[in-house]
Amino acid sequence: MTTAILYIRVSTDEQAIKGYSLHVQEERLQRFCFANNIVVLKVVKEDHSARTFDRPAWKNFIKEIKRPKKICPDLILFTKWDRFSRNIADSYYMIRLLKDLQIEPQAIEQPLDLSVPENKILLAVYIATSEVENDRRSLNVKQGINKARQEGRWTSNVPLGYSFQLTKSGVKLIVPKEPEASLIRNAYRIIVSNNHSDIQSVYNGLVNSGLKCSRSHFWRIIRNPFYSGKIVVPKFEGDQFLFGKRKS
Repeated sequence: MTTAILYIRVSTDEQAIKGYSLHVQEERLQRFCFANNIVVLKVVKEDHSARTFDRPAWKNFIKEIKRPKKICPDLILFTKWDRFSRNIADSYYMIRLLKDLQIEPQAIEQPLDLSVPENKILLAVYIATSEVENDRRSLNVKQGINKARQEGRWTSNVPLGYSFQLTKSGVKLIVPKEPEASLIRNAYRIIVSNNHSDIQSVYNGLVNSGLKCSRSHFWRIIRNPFYSGKIVVPKFEGDQFLFGKRKS
């Protein structure tokens, strides 16, 4: 009788509405195995990206099947090839490794006979489509962040001395947060007014006044253009390094 391990995976940025939830995948796989008289030995669940095979549950699965008293399934089943991997080169390597262990990987909704050389082209299409989708999503996020920074909007955690505040209309603003804001403002005043070169004594004074941050963090603060009303916009797609004027 044919045996199988079910592999179900969903990354944190994937939603159940797309049919990727762990429960939905397991239900489809269990139904397939029942219809085809396949005995399920184990279900491996993963909540991790498929960009590489450096995933906790997958690594544990590989360790198990390599042990002397190992579970020896005939198949490892998943719903689609993008559940297995979204990297072509890594996929071919892992398929060879599983083949050496006499285990056949198979996507029940995109079945391929991998003994047929031409089917490797279809495999590449299935995986490359997901890989391109990942790359496009990543690029869109980077473009959005770059555009937001050029418009003077902050896209990271707020620096020490500030906090986010939502207006009644739902607009997110960055506002000073006390007492840190006043302490940092005083630090700039001391350094500028006295042409102060002994930054350590300034830092010590602020810590004694209640500022809670490390010395290295304080050095980053006094060099951060954000405190002068500017946002650094890193070079992106041929653009030159520039500063954007910070919005309130």
